[in-house]
Amino acid sequence: MDSSIVADIDSSPALPASAHPMANPGYGKRLAPDQSPPTAGDFAHLPKREASVAAFIDRLPEGSAMGHKVLAGELEYGQQACLSAFRNLTDAGHLRHIKEHLTLGDSSMRWVTRTYWSRTPRDEEWWDEFVRSIHGVDVTVHRRAGGLARVCEPERTSVPDPEPQPERSDAYNLLAGLGRTEPRMTLSAAECAALEPLAAEWLARGATPDHLTRTLTAGLPHPLHSPGAIARTRLENKMPPESTPVRGRVTRVVMLCSVCEAPETTTQLIRGLCLDCREDMKADVEQVAWLGVTAAKALKAREERKTGGPVADTFRSVPIQDRVDYAFRADQARIAAGIAPRRLA
Repeated sequence: MDSSIVADIDSSPALPASAHPMANPGYGKRLAPDQSPPTAGDFAHLPKREASVAAFIDRLPEGSAMGHKVLAGELEYGQQACLSAFRNLTDAGHLRHIKEHLTLGDSSMRWVTRTYWSRTPRDEEWWDEFVRSIHGVDVTVHRRAGGLARVCEPERTSVPDPEPQPERSDAYNLLAGLGRTEPRMTLSAAECAALEPLAAEWLARGATPDHLTRTLTAGLPHPLHSPGAIARTRLENKMPPESTPVRGRVTRVVMLCSVCEAPETTTQLIRGLCLDCREDMKADVEQVAWLGVTAAKALKAREERKTGGPVADTFRSVPIQDRVDYAFRADQARIAAGIAPRRLA
């Protein structure tokens, strides 16, 4: 197989991160603290597929759905390929799957499961310390969509960037991005600034970004002459009621295997993976390596049958290791894409 074909498989196109589905409120992706600023080489240490998946996850907003099946639909990889990438990113220190038990001020209790993401790879000791630091953290819960919304994060101990760059608020960014969902609702910078306080109030009252976006883009009149006026009318007239927050605390934290979700209380986890899932990862690596060795041996044996005996590499225009047969290269690419290899002859 031509190397460009393999490259195409490893760099499958993805939908814009803004189009990625959100998890139920309070679940999904959460950012680990104290990360380095983004750079072009953040994931250069990873294989191509893992680097592609990592770059996509890194662009997703907090609260995004993080299941491998969802990622497969967005990235156009197979589900098994995304599962393998998820497993490898866990092993590399970029994410952990954590289950938190919340005890609320109204005496109710519930579990939530979050996937913490770190652009900066962390070692096992860092993740263990971070997970334990979550215990006892205050949370404020709004009763909406059956989910939970945290407003207090674990305390950060590192020194902040001495020269932070000014950032637009979530409300402003949501308004500025309406045109990507519905081109007719594209707002000017001045309109976004003027409507920002209203949108911020929606979010403060517990509305999710997806809910607010749908409110501002669904059922628009034809023709639409003034998107700014439409947005203001809807923001003012459909403002949700203020929700009463329920105070609570994280009373228990359990790390889960990032693949099968086995809890650390019932199985041993090594760098975020249980022993069974770690064996699966090892098997994937061994299978790819075995295919490469087998391909070279098969090609060499076929040539020796034609020539009646061994042929030294010095008499070949291209060394044998560089002349891997198309079928075997195709099988390597199939494994990388999460597809089972064909039976070798």
